[in-house]
Amino acid sequence: MEEYLVFARNHPVLILGLVAVLGMIIWTEIGRLTRKYKQVNSAQAVQILNQEDSVVLDVREDNELRGGKIKGARHIPLGQLKNRLGELEQSKGKPVLVYCRSGNRSSYACQLMTKAGFQDVNNLAGGIMAWESANLPVSKR
Repeated sequence: MEEYLVFARNHPVLILGLVAVLGMIIWTEIGRLTRKYKQVNSAQAVQILNQEDSVVLDVREDNELRGGKIKGARHIPLGQLKNRLGELEQSKGKPVLVYCRSGNRSSYACQLMTKAGFQDVNNLAGGIMAWESANLPVSKR
């Protein structure tokens, strides 16, 4: 045990780095465990889409739509979502699938939606890139 204390005294920067990394891991895990939306893969997303009243929300920017979108998806850029949540008010009790390019921006959109009272919110992990890599169809219009 004394060797560890000697090491810590001789290498304080390494110990601070270790504490910082452990803190970030703990913070990430607490966030993952307390989030109110689900992360879903492409296969689970297809199951959500097959439900009768499901809503699909694309939060990418306008210039990202050239490559296509999931058929039937409603497009509201993430920057406008907070102000336009009223447009989705009737969908609060329905399953909602949210996606972006890679799944990062859509996770923030999912947080906004759960805070606004949406109950069944799902984030497409990997976004449209994961959807396309699973060879699932995209609509060009």
